[in-house]
Amino acid sequence: MHILIVEDEPKIRDVLIAYLEKEGWTTDSTSNGIEAVQKFDYTQHDLIILDLMIEGMPGEQVCARIREKSNVPVIMLTSKSREADTINGLNLGADDYIVKPFRAKELIARIHALFRRIAPAKREDEKQVLRFNGGKLVVDLDAREVTAGGKPAHLTATEFKLLSVLIRRPGKVYGRADLSYTVQGYRFQGDGRAIDAHVKNLRKKIEPDPGNPLYVVTVVGSGYKFSMNPDDDGA
Repeated sequence: MHILIVEDEPKIRDVLIAYLEKEGWTTDSTSNGIEAVQKFDYTQHDLIILDLMIEGMPGEQVCARIREKSNVPVIMLTSKSREADTINGLNLGADDYIVKPFRAKELIARIHALFRRIAPAKREDEKQVLRFNGGKLVVDLDAREVTAGGKPAHLTATEFKLLSVLIRRPGKVYGRADLSYTVQGYRFQGDGRAIDAHVKNLRKKIEPDPGNPLYVVTVVGSGYKFSMNPDDDGA
């Protein structure tokens, strides 16, 4: 795996390089947002670790530029005092975030959890292509592709995992903590805004009217559910 580290603090950057390469992964690194976008354009990366407070170009803008061209997983780094900015980063398409100060081993665990959800285990008795709303929404669980309204919906790894969890049990209400554990691979400690951000992004990509969702609906005081059963023929 080839990882791009975008971090302006040399000590943190060096620690991350050491730990990631100890895992057997290859790394590129930079402290500059403009250079980060350039590195991404010229080299294939499997993951971006992105600090928000960087020179050249803010981390949020780097994430937005990358999302214009790729769904590569992005983990954001942020200080506790800027957690609200991180939620904005999630709204731009980041898959996860971790608050400074953090332990390198925690970040490694998050990375492993992220890539486990990118390649989930198949259930042999499960249909791999599900259609909803007369075929207006098509989810190919095997190919990890989604079509909404006849157009490809380019979901991030986290958005696809979120959708795949919800559609497997239509009508089941998932609390934010349960979704965080199931989708992200760990129990989220916070107010649930990270999951809300991922749901918002997912709705933008699959809902005919994101402001009045048809598929992923809010259950006030409880969480979210997928409101529609698959088409009968499954074809």
